[in-house]
Amino acid sequence: MLDEVKMQQAARLLVGEHDFTSYRAVACQAKNPVRRVQHLEVYRQGRLLIIDIKANAFLHHMVRNIAGVLMKIGAGDAPVGWAEDVLNARDRRQGGVTASPSGLYFVDVDYEPEFLLPKAELGPFFLSPAD
Repeated sequence: MLDEVKMQQAARLLVGEHDFTSYRAVACQAKNPVRRVQHLEVYRQGRLLIIDIKANAFLHHMVRNIAGVLMKIGAGDAPVGWAEDVLNARDRRQGGVTASPSGLYFVDVDYEPEFLLPKAELGPFFLSPAD
């Protein structure tokens, strides 16, 4: 079982504005790897382990790579500080496994209010009220 407490400790190290080169896909075409992670929380909800992340933008595979690093830490295969070591390396080869997209769900996007877009109820929608 993954240790969500250690994962949360590691997640805190990634909050803020950083160069996320180590957390993007090698094939990422973004010109600038700097992103601002505004919120990154790891917690359990019933039988699920939730990695809740909000940023000003994401790089190609950034969330999957963050999840992979956090899961390795949660499994006890790396220390909490490894998340920051990977970040500071600015080298994708230091980042470990890219998490599978299975089980990762896009929940919502925030747009500026002037676009007048309707807000959807937050998911994930696959949960029943009993979960």
